[in-house]
Amino acid sequence: MALVAVGSAIVVVALIVGVIAFLVAHADDDDASTGADPDTGLPLLPSTRPTPPPNTGMLPKVTTPPPAAVNCSYISTGPASRPLTPPRSGEVATEPAIRHATLTTDRGTIGLDLDNAKAPCTVHSFIDLAGQGFFTDTHCHRLTTGAGLSVLQCGDPEGTGRGGPGYKFADEYPTDQYAANDPSRQVPVTYPRGTLAMANSGPDTNGSQFFLVYADSQLPPAYTVFGTIDDEGLGVLDTIASGGVRGGTADGAPATPVTVTAVEVD
Repeated sequence: MALVAVGSAIVVVALIVGVIAFLVAHADDDDASTGADPDTGLPLLPSTRPTPPPNTGMLPKVTTPPPAAVNCSYISTGPASRPLTPPRSGEVATEPAIRHATLTTDRGTIGLDLDNAKAPCTVHSFIDLAGQGFFTDTHCHRLTTGAGLSVLQCGDPEGTGRGGPGYKFADEYPTDQYAANDPSRQVPVTYPRGTLAMANSGPDTNGSQFFLVYADSQLPPAYTVFGTIDDEGLGVLDTIASGGVRGGTADGAPATPVTVTAVEVD
């Protein structure tokens, strides 16, 4: 299922030069937990911090060209939030390198360039879910406006942060640019304005929830980047963000409700 950031539970992770607080997805403010649900793998995203965490640089460059195809595995995690047929596990082509998608909301149109070369398993899942109408008439349930984290989170048909497609799949770029035991995996880098990335509840727990970055944000390179947002879409996000978070906090449901009415892929 998927992430909600309306709550206060955190897991504090010690870093070499600082501390990052992680907020676990949960159903409501009275049902917080201190870790990802072992049964559902609820996606989580770092919570808004009072100050940005230490930043060591930008997302890593990819130094080798992608293979013609990669093997993708979509592992069942339980019932989906909506009826769907999970994508078939197996080889997925990395061409074309870019696929264009249009995320239509009741607040405006957000154009997306999906990076099939860097994140083919993620793009394949996203396109498959879009084609089955999984995102249609869903609410973007989370907005963050605090220092170091400026995102709009979508992709949960339940609108609670606990919905998902009933399967999970592995992390891709930028996580795959680091060795599994590399401590740099926990050191924040900049996810720049215009980034499209996946929420997760830990390693290899991607589902359907994704976030759109409307201002440079500092995160560990543990969240799969699978595309970019066009200028028109960034304008839409800026307008949504300017409305703030419901209740006047820096992390929660957007004060300006956002409904995804369709996702179409060229």
